[in-house]
Amino acid sequence: MIQLTRTDSDNQDFIFLVRHLDADLAKRDGEDHSFYAQFNKIDKIKHAVVAYDNDRPVSCGAIKEFSGDTMEIKRMYTTPDGRGKGIATKVLTELEKWAGKLSYQKCVLETGKRQPEAIKLYTKNGYSITPNYGQYVGIDNSVCFEKLLNE
Repeated sequence: MIQLTRTDSDNQDFIFLVRHLDADLAKRDGEDHSFYAQFNKIDKIKHAVVAYDNDRPVSCGAIKEFSGDTMEIKRMYTTPDGRGKGIATKVLTELEKWAGKLSYQKCVLETGKRQPEAIKLYTKNGYSITPNYGQYVGIDNSVCFEKLLNE
């Protein structure tokens, strides 16, 4: 049974999952990894979700303020044995609910072209591709998305 826990970046299970995420991204991103890594620090994240399958951490994600009415989805990851079970959608939905409860109107995110599972996840959950924003403008490997909340 999947249980979701709202927490922050001090949570040891969140830190554990993010380490696996970073190792996976280092392989996928290759020489581009150091560019992306600078934007993915997890210190001081106030809003993180960890999914547990029978008390074992299997998925995570976080949100941080991007602008006055927008949260940015960060650090989404599901362990290989947890993939294909809808767990990432549950984490993403929980993050969106949390953002809405905090009175944010929209979520944005960036993922890489070398992460087709992530692109599929976001598209399937109502995210639309948008022009690259912020530090991702002009970065060929980046794909940015947005979704209005409470639609």
